[in-house]
Amino acid sequence: MYILKIKGGAKIPDYIQIRDNKFTLIAYFRADKKSAGLDQCGLTEKKAEIEKLILEIPYGKIFKLSSS
Repeated sequence: MYILKIKGGAKIPDYIQIRDNKFTLIAYFRADKKSAGLDQCGLTEKKAEIEKLILEIPYGKIFKLSSS
């Protein structure tokens, strides 16, 4: 899976995209509502790992999540 953090504009919030290995969109949610977004797309078991990455990764860069 891959994660991408997208910088918002003046009235547009920051967003997070999570994509599978074929780069199909799995989840798309606001960065400030990451916990609810991860619950809705079924990634509750990886929530702590992904929330930490969201805070650390730079905007506009694609980051590969560990496959474990």
